[in-house]
Amino acid sequence: MKNYRFIIFTSIGLAASILAILFYALKIDFLSSIDLKLKDVRFRTRGDVEPDRRVVIVAIDEKSINELGRWPWDRRVIAKLVESLKLYGARTIAFDIVFSETSNTASDRVLSDSIKKSGNVVSGYFFRGEGVEPPAESFMLLEQSRIKVLRTKGNVNNIPVISYPTVELNIPIIAGAAGSAGFFNIIQDNDGILRSSNLLIIHNGYVYPSLALSALRNYLGREIILEIAPYGVDNLLIGNYRIPSDESGRLTLNYYGKGGTFKNIPATDVIHKRLKPESLKDSLVFIGSTEVGLSDFRATPVDPVLPGVEAHATVASIALQNRFLLRDGRVIALEIFFTVFFPLILTMLLSFIRRTIIALLFFLITIGFYFLANYISFKDYLLNTSVLFPLVSITISYLCSEAYRNLVEEKRSRFLKKAFTSYVSPDLVSEIIKSPDTLKLGGEKREITVLFSDIRGFTSVSERLTPESLVLLLNQYLGPMTNIVLKHKGTLDKYIGDAIMAIYNAPLRIENHAVRACETAVEMVDKLKGINNTFREKDFPEIDIGIGINTGDAIIGNMGTDIRFDYTAIGDTVNLASRLEGLNKIYETHIIVSEFTVKHLEDTGARGHGDSPIYRFTDLRFRELDLIKVKGKDKPVTIYELSITMDEALIKKFGEALELYRKQWFKEAQEIFAHLSAEYGDKTSEVFAERCAEFMDNPPGADWDRVYIAKAK
Repeated sequence: MKNYRFIIFTSIGLAASILAILFYALKIDFLSSIDLKLKDVRFRTRGDVEPDRRVVIVAIDEKSINELGRWPWDRRVIAKLVESLKLYGARTIAFDIVFSETSNTASDRVLSDSIKKSGNVVSGYFFRGEGVEPPAESFMLLEQSRIKVLRTKGNVNNIPVISYPTVELNIPIIAGAAGSAGFFNIIQDNDGILRSSNLLIIHNGYVYPSLALSALRNYLGREIILEIAPYGVDNLLIGNYRIPSDESGRLTLNYYGKGGTFKNIPATDVIHKRLKPESLKDSLVFIGSTEVGLSDFRATPVDPVLPGVEAHATVASIALQNRFLLRDGRVIALEIFFTVFFPLILTMLLSFIRRTIIALLFFLITIGFYFLANYISFKDYLLNTSVLFPLVSITISYLCSEAYRNLVEEKRSRFLKKAFTSYVSPDLVSEIIKSPDTLKLGGEKREITVLFSDIRGFTSVSERLTPESLVLLLNQYLGPMTNIVLKHKGTLDKYIGDAIMAIYNAPLRIENHAVRACETAVEMVDKLKGINNTFREKDFPEIDIGIGINTGDAIIGNMGTDIRFDYTAIGDTVNLASRLEGLNKIYETHIIVSEFTVKHLEDTGARGHGDSPIYRFTDLRFRELDLIKVKGKDKPVTIYELSITMDEALIKKFGEALELYRKQWFKEAQEIFAHLSAEYGDKTSEVFAERCAEFMDNPPGADWDRVYIAKAK
């Protein structure tokens, strides 16, 4: 059953994994949106990371506006800013600003000259969805900044890069002065969160780089190389730097932290030369707005109001540090591995667990380990793995496993508990529920102890009662007797009219099963006194019982068909116990036990060794009765009477008389038996006294084997 349960639960985990992978492949918008939100949480959990110190933001901030006046400033001021940045050692200056309109000729000329003299300025512009086509001169200047090295692999018919019909450019005098240019369009996701940067845009059939990409081209002094495959962007290189964009030219932003994480220098401090000499040596400077009133802010996973210029700085920094969030075939394979591995591990563990609270604990632990593995792969290895879909797989596995356990196993457990509680002790019922395979159709050979109990003279009792009274009498007798069987961890095999058959050590194994059966028998005889007191009060006839106990191998299991079966035991061990119960009528006893049960008690330390006929285990006392052959058996069996009230002197003297009886000294034996009958009122001694008298009249002969042949069942 454990193997079967393991297979079922593992199959549930595998099915949940396949379902989650199907959801993953279908790219359902709702689920993808949730996945993005969970990825956002990873950034906030990770905290801030140090960006590349070479990337600097010169901010048009509140301080600068307070000192230099409202934005836009005169272009002479911007020219001064460019000159100062060059003086401080900036290698590249990138404008997150567009000068699309003429201010005044003199100021435009001063800025143009400053940009041309600096020789390291990357101007900014942006594409529009609609608008007026720029002048031809401006468009010619724009074409100079396009990606010139473009390689194709295979038959490329279309490039899945976003395109725009119009563009807003710098005025020609400024655009012509700049060495290169880049667009600063920022395209957020559908939920308004900026998670990636468009590095490429198509306009009029040409592919143009973003401001950050152009700034890196200028900073590294290497040309941009774009490789296109039939599915889209295959490779994006700047010299030896590979930028792992997706097929549409978008790069997932590995944010460093909230606004201000990058080194921010107020523009006014640069213009007024408040910095240390060469403090910006070899730096890549982005000039942009961080003042709230200028409204250049974006909602991001790390900051709901991150200045747009920091998004461009982030692209440049992660390129220089090679801190790209990776999402290639290996990462996708890892996602699928997580989606399969964790639910399989969970369901394998759940196959060994039956308690809801423990199952929930293992579910939460698995979720915790998964989140830890996902977080470490993100934080330490920069793998942009999905968060949601393995989580979906784990959750479905847990819910389906619990559903199976509650709807199938618990239903079966409730059935088993209801079915077995009436004839198996609650402890055994719990064990059966844990190991229901013990109840499969079929049997096994096992050592058990069998107890048979029967009412003496039940036929005459039943003739004196009405059917209703007879049923009431039986119920009031069988109920307490059954409880005693269950109390001692026995299994109520069946009721046979007024008889009870109980087995010990089946269906589940118990220690000292012979002792438990003997204790059951003694308690049943004692309980009968109270039952008879009740019967006298109700004017019912008093009853007497006989009990037979035997220990040995038997075939135990469910006997019958798949439609209807009965858990029972069959074999000579059972038959002998039944015969022993009937012998109580012959020997005028209440409990007869076979030599096999007594030997089991001896082997397990439940009785002392030696030649003494007194055998004890706590209050249990045994006296040897006879050597008999029961009906249907050829081999003789030694039988014992079990009692807790029998006098030890009686047991000893009875044993002495029994030895004389077996030596055929019947006269001497009869005298002792008669004396015991008179002194102790021992009816068994009276039986043997009568038997001695018979043998004196009809001696058994010299070849007598001392065996009494019981002809009745």
